[in-house]
Amino acid sequence: MSPTIRRLSVLGLALALPFAASAADYKVGPGSTLGFSGKFQGQQFDGSFGKFDAAISYDPANLASAKFDVTVDMSTAKTGDGDRDGALPSADFFDVKKFATAHYVTTGFSKDARGNVVANGNLTLHGVTKPVALKVAFSPNAGGARLSVTGTLKRLDFGVGSGEYKDTSTIADEVLVNGSLNLLPK
Repeated sequence: MSPTIRRLSVLGLALALPFAASAADYKVGPGSTLGFSGKFQGQQFDGSFGKFDAAISYDPANLASAKFDVTVDMSTAKTGDGDRDGALPSADFFDVKKFATAHYVTTGFSKDARGNVVANGNLTLHGVTKPVALKVAFSPNAGGARLSVTGTLKRLDFGVGSGEYKDTSTIADEVLVNGSLNLLPK
């Protein structure tokens, strides 16, 4: 190989590496949802958060550079039941006067035994930070991408539900978290 071709090859590789190492940056678009499901007295209920923000950097071919950083306004939780919706912001549950937001940030990504992508991260909720894993499904489209996440957490690990609401026979400890985000390029 001639010295000129070798230099051009090295230059091409040097220019390509920054692009290979970075993921695409996205913002959350209209129609995105962030929700949760739980059980009260054995009956499933679903809820959602009306306000949240997410900075997403993702490339399924380069998970090492991917990142999720999500902040949720806890006062916007709604389940469609007036009594429950009135109780959620109280000190017995989310205590939004002290803990207005929840925050999830990834620490890395992996693949499970079935080949599904898993976002590993830390969730800070109700003043407590614990690891939470979320299964990730990513589908690029013409205008950006669709990102879906699901995972399970234990509400009592985060101190959500005090007094009589600690009783898991009334309110289940496990809560399913789910998100369906329409992502737009930044």
